[in-house]
Amino acid sequence: MKNRTLTAGILIFVTAGSILRAAVTPEEATKLKGELTPMGAIRAGNADGSIPAWDGGIRQPPEGYRPGMHHPDPFAGDKELFVITAENMDRYAGQITAGQTAMLRRYPETWRLRVYPTRRSASLPERIQDAAVRNATTAELTDGGNGVRNASEAVPFPIPKSGVEAIWNHLLRYRGEALRQVFGQVSPTAGGMYTMVTIDQKVFFPYAQAGATIESINNRAIYFFQTVTAPARLAGQILLVHETLDQVKEPRKAWTYNPGQRRVRRAPNVAYDNPGTASDGQRTTDQLDGINGAPDRYDWKLVGRKEMIVPYNCYRLHGDALKYKDIIRPGHVNPEHLRYEKHRVWVVEATLKEGMTHIYARRTFCIDEDSWQILVVDQYDARGEIWRVTEIYPVNYYEVPVIYSTLEAIYDLQNGRYLALGLNNEGEVEDFSVELTLDDFTPAAMRRAGRR
Repeated sequence: MKNRTLTAGILIFVTAGSILRAAVTPEEATKLKGELTPMGAIRAGNADGSIPAWDGGIRQPPEGYRPGMHHPDPFAGDKELFVITAENMDRYAGQITAGQTAMLRRYPETWRLRVYPTRRSASLPERIQDAAVRNATTAELTDGGNGVRNASEAVPFPIPKSGVEAIWNHLLRYRGEALRQVFGQVSPTAGGMYTMVTIDQKVFFPYAQAGATIESINNRAIYFFQTVTAPARLAGQILLVHETLDQVKEPRKAWTYNPGQRRVRRAPNVAYDNPGTASDGQRTTDQLDGINGAPDRYDWKLVGRKEMIVPYNCYRLHGDALKYKDIIRPGHVNPEHLRYEKHRVWVVEATLKEGMTHIYARRTFCIDEDSWQILVVDQYDARGEIWRVTEIYPVNYYEVPVIYSTLEAIYDLQNGRYLALGLNNEGEVEDFSVELTLDDFTPAAMRRAGRR
């Protein structure tokens, strides 16, 4: 039995325990070719000119760039505008998050936010921009917001009406079609001592393939294959994940390979607040990339757009001129190599549902309006106190092009430690041209890799 109602101009279908929200009207979607960008960002700059208009972002690499290089900074000539410290942070209240404020209070002598001119560098292939406009009038939420249908290739809800739609935009944003990364991950002690964990990671994005449909990709949004290669005590651990579009109807499938046992096992615990790979307990599984996995444990509130000071265009942090010792410091990464800018972000608040369990009772997300990349997350404990702060430091990988993280840091305000993952200054740069197939993401592939 299907009932139909019209609420605030939005067509809603109620069917057997699920609510499907029809996408925006064709009239509203026309904004995506006018006052809004195809991603739903406000095309114009802000009132005081500190945020410029979006002009398409970086559309070609800078002179001298060659594939495989650590990406040269197209904005290397920019001068620092001001620095936010513990002493002057009150002047910027409302432009920095509660977590960023807490970081300044926690490390008043060493932590600071170096603010540069805003560069709206986000860009995407034309195919992806066209797909976002198309999705606007077709995409629907299923199973109470825990799945998406009738969308592909790009963000499903470029004009979001709810917090969970905004989160799905982040989860399904374009990140290339395939990716290989070899990177370092560290979780320093409060005194700054650490052991480098090296991870070889392959990711395939069937949702992003040209012409993808939920049927053609078998409800799979992402395939993820991760191997720990160092240190020796952890080497050989493998994680395989098949991420689904409807994660409640068909939860993510995960497998692990333990080199000591030489066996592949199903791993249903690779989800939610179980510890992340080799993280020394400094992050949860669903904390990677700001948030990942099923959204069913939280109520999601779309607070709206705000002008915030966030990490952006962090090419200096990305560059091969730095050594890891230049970046890793006690308590936090070295702020001398970070770049912050004022951008409009979507603010989304997540509150743990009654009856659900998670170590984070509340989370606040700042999501870039131009790319749907999460940039800052404040995570609260059951007492309502800020526990951890995530900052994601992005660059535009202009050979794709796409905005994506070059480093992700999760700062623990309670124990004085942090996790930094994505370090590759002394190694290989991310490869978005790698050729992968579904055969690379099977339990059999795990067994083959484990025997090498």
